[in-house]
Amino acid sequence: MKQIFLNIWHVAQRETGRMFIRPLYIFASVGVMVLCTIFFLSIMKRGAPERMPVAVVDKDQSSISRRLCHETNATQSVEIVLISPNFADARLAMQRGEVYGILEIPEDFYADIASFKQPTLHFYVNNAYTVGASTAYKQLLTMCNLTSGAFQREVLRKKGLPDYLIMERIQPVAISAHLIANPWSNYAIYLVSTIVPGILSLVVLMLTIFAIGFELKMQTSRQWLEIAGGNYTVAMIGKLLPYTILYVVLGIGCNVILFRFMHFPVMGSSWRLVLGILLLVFAMESMAITLIGALPTLRDAISIGALYGMLGFSLSGFTYPVMNMLPPFQALTWLIPLRHYYKIYVNEALMAGPVMNTVIPMLCLTAFFVLALIVSPRLHNALQYNNYPLK
Repeated sequence: MKQIFLNIWHVAQRETGRMFIRPLYIFASVGVMVLCTIFFLSIMKRGAPERMPVAVVDKDQSSISRRLCHETNATQSVEIVLISPNFADARLAMQRGEVYGILEIPEDFYADIASFKQPTLHFYVNNAYTVGASTAYKQLLTMCNLTSGAFQREVLRKKGLPDYLIMERIQPVAISAHLIANPWSNYAIYLVSTIVPGILSLVVLMLTIFAIGFELKMQTSRQWLEIAGGNYTVAMIGKLLPYTILYVVLGIGCNVILFRFMHFPVMGSSWRLVLGILLLVFAMESMAITLIGALPTLRDAISIGALYGMLGFSLSGFTYPVMNMLPPFQALTWLIPLRHYYKIYVNEALMAGPVMNTVIPMLCLTAFFVLALIVSPRLHNALQYNNYPLK
């Protein structure tokens, strides 16, 4: 047993030296995580998009239409950058990407309201910019509903109805909305907390494939096995040990920044989030071993790994709900470690749900070790005999 630990130490020493000789390892891990964390926290520092530019086509040019424009522009979410009586001008601004939405006020808007008719307001949004368009549409719709309610209130007041009866007619059903763990509607809490671990998982996958595949390409795998005493398991543990420590430190560091310094909410256990990061690193390393073991050539494994890693962002469920995916893609989500970490994050950080809701995804992350064990004989053979193409 002492010799086994000594061999693991020697392999780990060899790999640590290779890490510092080739700056790629440090830059592609520490550098990428630092840059990505700063980038996403900076781009979403306000939490939710504000002052989305919109245009107003005011064909009425009345005091009521100008008041509607003024009150819309006073909101936090949108900013009117163009008011024109000509729809062609607003459409050209949208085609140039200068505005995300258009509010069209029809002719005789004030006259129709005064004569108790029902004027129609038209919205146009550019959904090529999903967040900007949806934010602009939501705010414009809210303001128009409030405007409609305000006019109804004034009419009912002139008829002599008391305010409590007026509100019951205008809004017979009152909505009380409570955003769980995120009352600020902060997009960063939903997105950055999963994007950053997702980037970490991609870094782990690609660098682990490269570290093992580079041994095959440079024909140094036999030397690696000799230092490990010919033991494949010892060789793999010793090689991945320094990387694993580095990845876990990066993952915990990102969580400390998000949940400690940026004050992202943690409704459950922060320790289970740390355990989730640890299991995510192990699961991605297991997938890397699986890919390089199934395709023991650096070029092929890197290509498949890049495709698999990028698909993980789409199939994890934090951008598009898994329940709305086609059944074959729903089945594929079980092969995405980031999907299981996302479940852990939602349960522990946002929901504070039962512990079992966290245990099950953790068991799923642990199950990825089985895939690495399945390809172990093939990868051991490749490391020992170098009988696969080098390119």
